[in-house]
Amino acid sequence: MRAAKETDLPCISNDDGSSLEQHTDVVNAAPILSSYNDKIHPLLGAVARLRSLKQRIYSQDYQKMGAAKPIDLTCNSEDERPSLEQYFDVIDAAPIVSSYNDKIRPLLDAVDKLRSLMVMDEGIQLPTIVVVGDQSSGKSSVLESLAGISLPRGQGICTRVPLIMRLQHHSSPEPELSLEYNGRVEHTDEVNISDDIVNATNAIAGGGKGISNTPLTLLVKKNGVPDLTMVDLPGITRVPVHGQPEDIYDRIKEMIMEYIKPKESIILNVLSATVDFTTCESIRMSQTVDKSGDRTLAVVTKVDKAPEGLLEKVTADDVSIGLGYVCVRNRIGDETYAEARAISDQLFRSHPLLSKIDKSMVGIPVLAEKLVQIQASCIARSLPDIVRKINDKLKSCLVELNKLPKSLSSVDEAITIFMQIIGSSKESLRKILVRGELDEFPDEKRMHCTARLHEMLNRFSDQLHKCDQSDPRSNFLVEEIKILEESKGITLPNFVPRNAFLVILQGKVKGISSIPIGFVEEVWSYIQDVVMSVLMRNTENYYQLQLCTRRAGHNVITRMKERSVEWMMEIVEMENLTDYTCNPEYVSESNRLMSQQEAFIDGVLNCGYSSLHVEGIGSVEVGDLRQYPHVLSQAFNLKMRMTAYWKIVLRRLVDCMALHLQFSVSKFLNKDMEMEIMKELMGPNCGGGIEKLLEESPAVSVKRGKLAKSIKKLRDSKEVVDRMLHGIATCEGSSLEKHIDFVDTAPIVSSFNDKIRPLLDVVDKLRNLMVMKEGIQLPTIVVVGDQSSGKSSVLESLAGISLPRICTRRLDKSGDKTLAVITKVDKAPEGLLEKVTTYDVNIGLGHVCVRNQTGDET
Repeated sequence: MRAAKETDLPCISNDDGSSLEQHTDVVNAAPILSSYNDKIHPLLGAVARLRSLKQRIYSQDYQKMGAAKPIDLTCNSEDERPSLEQYFDVIDAAPIVSSYNDKIRPLLDAVDKLRSLMVMDEGIQLPTIVVVGDQSSGKSSVLESLAGISLPRGQGICTRVPLIMRLQHHSSPEPELSLEYNGRVEHTDEVNISDDIVNATNAIAGGGKGISNTPLTLLVKKNGVPDLTMVDLPGITRVPVHGQPEDIYDRIKEMIMEYIKPKESIILNVLSATVDFTTCESIRMSQTVDKSGDRTLAVVTKVDKAPEGLLEKVTADDVSIGLGYVCVRNRIGDETYAEARAISDQLFRSHPLLSKIDKSMVGIPVLAEKLVQIQASCIARSLPDIVRKINDKLKSCLVELNKLPKSLSSVDEAITIFMQIIGSSKESLRKILVRGELDEFPDEKRMHCTARLHEMLNRFSDQLHKCDQSDPRSNFLVEEIKILEESKGITLPNFVPRNAFLVILQGKVKGISSIPIGFVEEVWSYIQDVVMSVLMRNTENYYQLQLCTRRAGHNVITRMKERSVEWMMEIVEMENLTDYTCNPEYVSESNRLMSQQEAFIDGVLNCGYSSLHVEGIGSVEVGDLRQYPHVLSQAFNLKMRMTAYWKIVLRRLVDCMALHLQFSVSKFLNKDMEMEIMKELMGPNCGGGIEKLLEESPAVSVKRGKLAKSIKKLRDSKEVVDRMLHGIATCEGSSLEKHIDFVDTAPIVSSFNDKIRPLLDVVDKLRNLMVMKEGIQLPTIVVVGDQSSGKSSVLESLAGISLPRICTRRLDKSGDKTLAVITKVDKAPEGLLEKVTTYDVNIGLGHVCVRNQTGDET
């Protein structure tokens, strides 16, 4: 056994700067991922046998094994034996690491590339861990502990721009650090990183103390860091200091809300143990977007300064932190990260108050594990939707781009487009103004023109009939008697003077003269709105034509309105000038009304009634009419004839207006509109004539540019996603859904290989030294099987090499140490399910069915 002294379990402290106990804590904090969980678990049971090795080394046989004492377990002193025990407990309980990084790394890289492409500007949200906290809450110190680098520190706001921290574990001992901002990439190192971040921040936000929403990306590739991407935002402060804008709080709040509002964001809320959590501004902000706390994880810092009551704070959860709390003690002063980690471990292990907090809630390793697990789960949930949104948005942009007019390259093309636009506009206007078709504007009632014009005509008619001049009961016969008194002459009695009739008619016409003029203006204003809406819709993609069309449309409608007003004024003037109608309704109506004359006069003069009912007019006051018996008959005659004629006048005004309107619209559509637009286009105001159509409008040009930019960004994003999908399919032969299912359901790997490898190497070296001959059994997986059972083929498939064929015997009657591998399943599939589920032969560790390599297959 003297040779055993050369066996080396590399001292953990030499490799990673930590004690075995700290080394074990990392293993304990991070669940280990493997797709082999069910297949390779027997190895874990075997590793447990290391306990007996440890016990023998430290047992009464110690002296007998004296030569073996120097085996390099010296990093585990006698005081550290419980930690070694815990170390073995972890290894026995944890699954074996497989290829978690190979599974999650493509997804993280894809999301990070999409973030750098700023695909979020297209409304596609990415899963993001957003770090928020009040000023001086220890936010930067937490990020330092996760990344293992120094970040800018100082009084006031240290973080003045969104700092996107991309942490990537890689095997090289030399870290790689770089900063990306304003289209630049600058490489840096651990010594200069803090100063370089300050310089980059000044380049983005200026040299003062203001903030900017332009992000700065920090890429950290370093051995042992968790695979994370986080966005660190400025600390919340209410009081501006010298050099800061007065609205600094509002600006920071706006920035924070922009990042934490999307449901894909995970909020990492950094809280100081020295304050009341319910008063923290960062808690208030996160609760406005995540009231249930389902996407909020809290990190409690400065626990050594306020340990009293901390256990109650993190267990009572008065502020609804759905993802739980992690208490940490950050690096202070010039402490190295290893020293800070050791002090933290000792603090949470031995402090009378802090040691009572559950170990699953303390330490940077626990925080790293939780963040990686939350991030992986969030990406797994969000990625299929992100892929779908990218494809949908790209299709939408392409469709929208194709709807834009193609650029015109010749005058012939411009003329063709012009004629198409004029033709389609005229046809649309005929549909809505003449034929009353609704197919182009089914839901826009304003564009149902025939119905709206009919309503306007009805209102016009009602307005004419309801005005004072059209009410025959008002001052019944008073005006007629007054005019008759002033129209007396040396004539035969009982004749109604014609001039009296004209005076009354002219008074009525003058009283309503403004109504037809107002109606004409209302109608043409409405028609102008409709015509301009159609013309602007059809020319929206041709800026110069739209300008000319707007002017032409306005000019021609204005002229049509003026023409209609003049025409209506002439109609009113004709009605005012003379009285005439050949409508037989006038005679029949006036005779019907005059048939009541004798009864009316008798009622007024002989019966003494104060009011009488006149058929066709209604109840009228007649008490004051008794004093005019000599003109009463003439006044009644004049009133009845005027009443009958006024109905004809009002109907004539409405009918003429309707006919004129139809005629004017038809003339406008068939001749005036096209001529006016062409005249305007070729005139001096448009400058350049039809060639002007070749110029694209500023709105279309800007829209085309934006769409082209979005399409490029989305195509680049689609390429990123396609490369990821291709890599998954090529390397694994699986779909994105299966790949994500694996990531979403599997535990998260930390650095299991680095932690378990030293122990496995010790066992292998002891086996080479044949220490088992000294009565010390080593954990071993023993492969057995009948001859030609395919046992060697199984081992070949695992190792990727060719092996000789061997045969052994089974010595495990209970099966507690036996795992069965079933080969040649393709040759005898019948009844195989029953064989592997009935356990007739006591296979305690279960069965695995495989199909091995055959012939020249790779």
